[in-house]
Amino acid sequence: MSDQVTLAKGALGTAESVVMGVAGTAPAFSVAATTATLVAAVGLLSPASIFYCGLIMLGVTLSFMYLNRKDASAGAAYAWVGQVFTPTLGFLSGWALLVASAVFMVSGTLPAATATLLLIAPAYTDNTLAVGLIAMVWLTLVSAVVIKGIKPTSYTQIVMTGGEVLVLVLVIVLSFVRYGSHPTHPFSWSWFSLTAFTPGTFATGALTSLFFFWGWDVTANLNEETRDAEHSAGRAALCSMAIVMLIFIAFVCATLLVLSDDEIQQSVTNIVFTLADHLLPRPWSYVAVLAVMLSSIGTLETSILQFSRTLFAQARDGSLNPRYARLHRSWQTPWVATMVIAGFGLVLLLLSTGFPSVTDIIKDSVNSIGFLVAFYYSLTSLACAWYYRKEGLAGPIAFLLIIAWPVASAAVLIFIGLYSLQTFDTVTLVIAIGGLLIGIVPMLLNRRRQRAARVQFS
Repeated sequence: MSDQVTLAKGALGTAESVVMGVAGTAPAFSVAATTATLVAAVGLLSPASIFYCGLIMLGVTLSFMYLNRKDASAGAAYAWVGQVFTPTLGFLSGWALLVASAVFMVSGTLPAATATLLLIAPAYTDNTLAVGLIAMVWLTLVSAVVIKGIKPTSYTQIVMTGGEVLVLVLVIVLSFVRYGSHPTHPFSWSWFSLTAFTPGTFATGALTSLFFFWGWDVTANLNEETRDAEHSAGRAALCSMAIVMLIFIAFVCATLLVLSDDEIQQSVTNIVFTLADHLLPRPWSYVAVLAVMLSSIGTLETSILQFSRTLFAQARDGSLNPRYARLHRSWQTPWVATMVIAGFGLVLLLLSTGFPSVTDIIKDSVNSIGFLVAFYYSLTSLACAWYYRKEGLAGPIAFLLIIAWPVASAAVLIFIGLYSLQTFDTVTLVIAIGGLLIGIVPMLLNRRRQRAARVQFS
């Protein structure tokens, strides 16, 4: 990497960072891809799963906010865990994000492709080859925008995220107005009961809910490109978490009010459209399809940003080959790292065309991503509590925010991750565990390369 070229410092403001955080969780895409799976797993306790997983995520968000004040690094979890614990754990934290992002290139682009086909060629929405090819087109276009620069990327996100949130709020409000007096599932506060869970149903619901929330931490990966890097990125993460938590809970409640169990399970990834179809006359209900498409594209963009900035940081620090830290001289973006994730995504999309259905692909990827996210979120939360252990004893509020909440979040995430392993099928296990362990190979090879270099120049 050239010494004269750095990431575009100060390019993003706090408001733009909040938009990035909301876009990272992809509200419309997340509810479209995961609501049916969540309801199938825990039924009427779905709102509770979202709520309690949201509390867990707030603990993780606090960890990111405080550690970001310590070191505003584009590597985020990778950098912090490595500095607080060991470089090996730090590397594996970053690697877990890289694998999760790579897998997401499949589960993130397929809904965008399905929505595109629903608008232009509905007969092909169940054709995995057609869906895969359209997904490849979207991945290529989004990667080009990300390489072009962080400002064009942020402008694109403002338009897409604003559009999807507006549609979701409209659908939620109409659901409560039209079905509040005669709901399909009568509302009950038991929907939020913690005691109604068994350990198994809690872990299953929380693992699925993790996929809802994952992505807000893109604000931390963009901290070097954000004004007031040590503070703005953390505040933006908290704001985006609060926004998406309210949206997710309201949408799941709206779904239960309007749709029957059969309608929820039959809608699969088109649940936003199914809901809108009950509330709006056609063709107006197709705005829901547009919202999911915009959301999928938006979160694909933030996933590429997370992958490229983490890979860039690891290469810059010498944990991976320095070639991945090369920046474009004019656009100040890690174009090599971006090309790597685009290439991985295209290969995985090509392989996905061999699956029997789009639903199978999304189910396996959602579960494996949930495990990987639990891994690096829990390590980051523990790193925060350990690094600030003295400051956390200054008073009850500091203890709650810096130590107790992050440690509790980490403990629950570890339980969820370990419990989920016994429920995974072979494909999901290979993706989750195999994807994480294979990172040991490049880590050891790079350490050997570094030792050889030191011997050569000693």
